[in-house]
Amino acid sequence: MRIGELAQLTGASPRALRNYEREGLITSERAANGYRVYNAHAAVRVRNICHLLAAGLTLADVHCFTPCLDGDMTTAAPSPEGLRIARERLAVIDERIAAQTEARDRLARALESVPPGQA
Repeated sequence: MRIGELAQLTGASPRALRNYEREGLITSERAANGYRVYNAHAAVRVRNICHLLAAGLTLADVHCFTPCLDGDMTTAAPSPEGLRIARERLAVIDERIAAQTEARDRLARALESVPPGQA
């Protein structure tokens, strides 16, 4: 199918599809007439990408789920490898949140120590 057909089938815009391809999440081939064509496998991947983006993930996060993008993520659980990668990503996010919380608390304590009228 061509990019317009894939867009209609999945609800993703052609621009988004070209971005997913640049990101290496889907692939296409060039047909004899020069058009970019995708197989049905790409439609499954695009639906799963849209599902993950709608859940609040970024494209960087979606890359963590690459091992399980080929199954139906709306009803089937991700693969063990996909879950392992997702857990690793979650641990990194938790570390960043903890560091930001510590920095926020230090700043709040510093502001509390400033006498009234000096702020």
